[in-house]
Amino acid sequence: MKKTILFIAAATLVFTAVEAKNKKKDKAVVQAPVQILVNDVDSMSYALGMNVGGDFAKNLKGIPGGKSNVDLLIKGFSTAMKGDTTLIKPEVAAEYFKNYISKAQAQDAELKKADGEKFLAENKTKEGVQTTASGLQYKVLVAKDGPKPQATDSVKVNYEGFLIDGKKFDSSIDRGEPITFPLNQVIPGWTEGVQLMSVGSKYKFFVPYTLAYGEKGAGNGVIPAYATLVFEIELLDIKPVKEVAPVVDVKPVTPVKAVQRAKTHSVKK
Repeated sequence: MKKTILFIAAATLVFTAVEAKNKKKDKAVVQAPVQILVNDVDSMSYALGMNVGGDFAKNLKGIPGGKSNVDLLIKGFSTAMKGDTTLIKPEVAAEYFKNYISKAQAQDAELKKADGEKFLAENKTKEGVQTTASGLQYKVLVAKDGPKPQATDSVKVNYEGFLIDGKKFDSSIDRGEPITFPLNQVIPGWTEGVQLMSVGSKYKFFVPYTLAYGEKGAGNGVIPAYATLVFEIELLDIKPVKEVAPVVDVKPVTPVKAVQRAKTHSVKK
């Protein structure tokens, strides 16, 4: 029963998403649902397959390695749906799929790593680009004088983040709201880079994967493993950390004379 409910919910989400996209494309076009096959069940089944298939095709583009045989994929799906005998035993298929994905992910990671290293090697020779001892590269877009934040400070920034192919993966500007955070609680490239900036300045940073999200990436694949990242950051404000005096637990001390009197009294007894 629970599986049925989950399936219906998933199918509903797919249709809702498609309907929303169609409305955005052309709000003036309104088409009444029609029976396109022999009966309502046939029409519903085809419509469900069409929409789920379209959504699945988009997700398939993100599969490690970027390759798949759609005809065999459909054949395997159809065979399993009908309960017919498959070419591979289910347990063997699961193990093969897991191994294939693992190997493809490793190959993709190595390519990302090599691409990033090549990008940084070429980028550091460009005019205005400076490189720090850690390997962080930066370019000053807007220079300002003034105090610079420390790693323990909180800062307020506007920023945009890109992969080296130019794809934008994040932007406070698009969200219409700057972000404030402790500078020692972000990726090392940010912690180091923003400390170079004064309020009102804008820098472009080129961050090696070792100073970004490392070998695992982030955002469920949005930022791949070994990805070199590019950020444009504008420093809007610095909020220094407030030092709080340590709390000392002071306990009352028994006066020496009182102790002495107590001891004397005890001895007399």
